Amino acid sequence: MAGIGPLTQDWEPVVIRKKAPNAAAKKDEKAVNAARRSGADIETVRKANAGTNKAASSSTSLNTRKLDEETENLAHERVPFDLKKNIMQARMDKKLTQAQLAQLINEKPQVIQEYESGKAIPNQQIISKLERVLGVKLRGKKG
Repeated sequence: MAGIGPLTQDWEPVVIRKKAPNAAAKKDEKAVNAARRSGADIETVRKANAGTNKAASSSTSLNTRKLDEETENLAHERVPFDLKKNIMQARMDKKLTQAQLAQLINEKPQVIQEYESGKAIPNQQIISKLERVLGVKLRGKKG
């Protein structure tokens, strides 16, 4: 360090201020009124479609029209009559209740009830569990 010259500190003062108000604070009613009193310029802009729901209820879009014109009847596949009859018959032969059968295949009793009433959407995993527990072939060709 010798020979460089006198050591001086070159410190600049640091001024800490509050952050400038964000957009939400600028729109606050108190802030707007204070700006009006001080004579500052205030810009007001009306947003298009503000306070209305025109975007949602405007003319039917192309997609909506296609859906309205669609005539095909779409529905989920349901449990066939012979499958639900076979499940009921095999369960009765084993003298099991719906709840007991559901517990044996680790499903809720509602699942068995839906299969036996024909309301369930067929799931091959559940059907294979039923076949294994009941010891009966439920799907495929009848022997």
